[in-house]
Amino acid sequence: MVNTNFIFVHQKNTTLKGGNEPLTPLQWVNSILFDYFCSMKRSLLILLLAVLAMPRAGAYNDHRGHNLDSLERAVARWTPDTIDKASLEDLLDINRAYRNLMLGYHVMNGDKCIFYARRALSISHPRLWYAADADAYRYIGQVFYGREQYDSARVYYLASLAATDAMAAGATSPTDTAGYSQKMIDDYYSALYGSIGNLYNMMDSIPQAMDYYEKAGAIFEKYGWNESNSVLHYNMGETWVDEGELDKAKAEYDKAMAFSQASGDSLMIVDVWKGYGRLYAEQGKTWKSLPYLRKADAYYAAHPDYAPNFRTENLNYMQEVLTRQKRQLGCLAGALAAVILIVLGIIFGLRKNRPASSEKAAVSAEAPELTAREKEILDLLSKGYTTTQIAEALSLSKETIRWYRKKLLEKFDVSNSPELVSCAKEMRLI
Repeated sequence: MVNTNFIFVHQKNTTLKGGNEPLTPLQWVNSILFDYFCSMKRSLLILLLAVLAMPRAGAYNDHRGHNLDSLERAVARWTPDTIDKASLEDLLDINRAYRNLMLGYHVMNGDKCIFYARRALSISHPRLWYAADADAYRYIGQVFYGREQYDSARVYYLASLAATDAMAAGATSPTDTAGYSQKMIDDYYSALYGSIGNLYNMMDSIPQAMDYYEKAGAIFEKYGWNESNSVLHYNMGETWVDEGELDKAKAEYDKAMAFSQASGDSLMIVDVWKGYGRLYAEQGKTWKSLPYLRKADAYYAAHPDYAPNFRTENLNYMQEVLTRQKRQLGCLAGALAAVILIVLGIIFGLRKNRPASSEKAAVSAEAPELTAREKEILDLLSKGYTTTQIAEALSLSKETIRWYRKKLLEKFDVSNSPELVSCAKEMRLI
């Protein structure tokens, strides 16, 4: 799983003009927030909102500068009766005001975010304003996603996707009879594909998640959004590492590095270094892992304001790699000593098969002590069970299974599951 860590997709900011102005991509990493800049029409309602939005002590202002308390008071005058009699221009403005409140409350109050999203839908949905519908449905889905109510989130994401499909099918915009631009449609799709990919990732449907991520990546590549693609493929690499699919992880990190270098984004290059360090550590290639982790740490240390948690994570990887290197050196020294003993035995005329049997006895004597649960998990690993299958078989979480797997790797001093099973068989533990 993407370490929960793992909100994956690079979302873009959007500017809406009646729901029909092209969108501009900007990066977001490890966050489910969408940063929208809404440019509103110059109507009587907007003039009223501007007056009411005068700063006052204790009032909350969202990232677009709207005072949410004032904005709520302004929209309160719109009742179902007045909305039914409103002009098209006023309907566009009140719908946009509801969505501004939806956006503003998305961080601080999920219930209010849903409330104003539904108010916006009450205007846009009957009038087939698909871009506004897509926004509202997606934000409701995001609230449910943040609450880990994934089935509900899926319903609203798919509703947003259906609205975007209608835009792509030639629906007209309320402000532009020419319809929605292809770039705007693609931007809506890429945002949704990322959100739906995240959802399936959290639901452990990794193949479906990757399918949606690839769709988002194709759109990013179409418009040359290299920074977005670097974020996307980096996080896909993280997901595959968590799933133990290290070859697939390497391919995604390589893509992330290529897009990072094409964009000139030094921060993303450093993040991919961290990814490579983690990957090679998982492969047991500690001497190859450590240089990448050290380069990443040097950059994080020089830029303390950039994602401090990334440096903490990187330092943890470095500590783990150093610990593994010490164990590997100890094993190497032990192996060398065993070889010397064998050679000495041959020199002094020991029986031909004695070194091998002695070595096997030494290995058996060094077999680690295992708990009953560790033996269960080791047995299932030997039968080819995946992490997910073991978790289901033992009614435990995947995180718990990964923890036991990590302890087993440490006890047997090996770097991956195949080596673990092979070593356990040699010791006659399975």
